[in-house]
Formats: sequence, structure tokens, C-alpha cells
Amino acid sequence: MKHNKVGSVMTKDVVRAAYGTPFKEVTRLLSEHNISGLPVVDEDEKVIGVISQTDLIARQAATPDPYEPERRFRFAGLTRGARRKAAKATARTAGQLMTEPPITVRAEETIVEAARVMARRQVERLPVLDETGRLVGIVTRRDLLQVFLRPDERIRREVIDEVLVRALWLVPSTVEVSVTEGVVTLSGPMERKSETAIAVSMTRQIDGVVAVVDKLSYRLDDSHLRPDEPALHGVADDWLRRM
Repeated sequence: MKHNKVGSVMTKDVVRAAYGTPFKEVTRLLSEHNISGLPVVDEDEKVIGVISQTDLIARQAATPDPYEPERRFRFAGLTRGARRKAAKATARTAGQLMTEPPITVRAEETIVEAARVMARRQVERLPVLDETGRLVGIVTRRDLLQVFLRPDERIRREVIDEVLVRALWLVPSTVEVSVTEGVVTLSGPMERKSETAIAVSMTRQIDGVVAVVDKLSYRLDDSHLRPDEPALHGVADDWLRRM
């Protein structure tokens, strides 16, 4: 089954900053290009950090009030996180302001993998790297959501071709596949219960599928058999063993 790759939805013309880019220039870049963050790169186009609007707001919020008594940062007594926050309060360049290490993704990774990284690390954008680790693009949550704009008929065709025919070796007419607003309904008789589980699991992983409605029936309940028993054989065996 082929998943769309990050490289197919990323923005290739990336607004970026260097380590020494002045604070005001970073602010101008974000405002001028109407973006909420950008990567910071070194001389070799390797991503060394990321700056978001949150970093800029934190920097401004930490700026001392001119009418308040001057306070000194005592770095020795602070935790590592507090020391970083205190240092950002006086940041003058992108390198001093950026968050590091950067959270990145490779261009050849799937959209699903990138979405998982975003959700797990709670970030809104990911710099995209090539096979050498250099910056080649950037992908945002909005870019990844494009996968859910796939037409229902294209999703239906992929379920039939990739799941039913190629994986399960079924005649396409064996199972009825209908797709409405990304919701796939599978209905019809199958030989084994394990095959119904495989069909549903594989369908869920197709790009653009919102949910799967399982209306499949089966003749043989083989759920009590172990994967290495003779009753289990065929192209879908690997799928069953991973479930």
C-alpha cells in the first residue's frame, strides 16, 4: 500500500533564518510572509533550531518594565529550562532565541508518520530534510490535512486494488466497498474471520480514510488458531501476524 510522502505536500520555498539573524529581522520575516514559525539553519543548510511566534512572545513578555527596579538573572540557581527562558529574555539573534534541538521529518516519510510526530511533540510545523540531512522544505498541519481532501472514488479504488485484490487475492465483486465523505463501508461475505480483520485494518491505513464501518461476515472463525498453524497461509499472513 502506497502512502503519500511528506515531500509531496511540503512547501519547498522555505523562509529561514541564520544563527546570527537579528531579532527584528526574524519578526519582520514572520510578519511579511504571514507565517507563525521558521527554521534556523547553519552554513551547510542543516537545521539547528526552530523559532515560533511563541518564542517571540516569550521574549517580549520577559522584557523588563522600564519603570520597575532592575532585576538580575542568577543563572546558577536556575534549572536548565529556567536558564533557557532567562537567556531568551535577552536574545538578540535567531540563534539565541531558537528552540533546540529541532523536531524534523524526512521527505520520504509518510504523511501519517509526520502527523504522529506533530501530535506527539505538539508542534505545528516540521522542517523537512533530504537524505543528507539538509533543509528541503517545511510541512504544516494544514499541509498534512490535505490528505483528507482525496475524492471518495479515489479512496474506493485504492481499497479495492490494494486491500481486496493485491493483499487478500479476492475478486473485487466479493466485497462491496462504498465511501462517503471519507468513511469507508465494507460489506459482504468473506472466507475467514481473520481476513475481515485484515481488510478493516488495512483500509484504515489508506490516506484520506476518516473511519471504517465493518459490515463483513465470515464462514470460518479462525480467531482461535495460532498464526503458525496450517490454516493460515497466503499473502495476508504477515499482516495477521502484526495485528
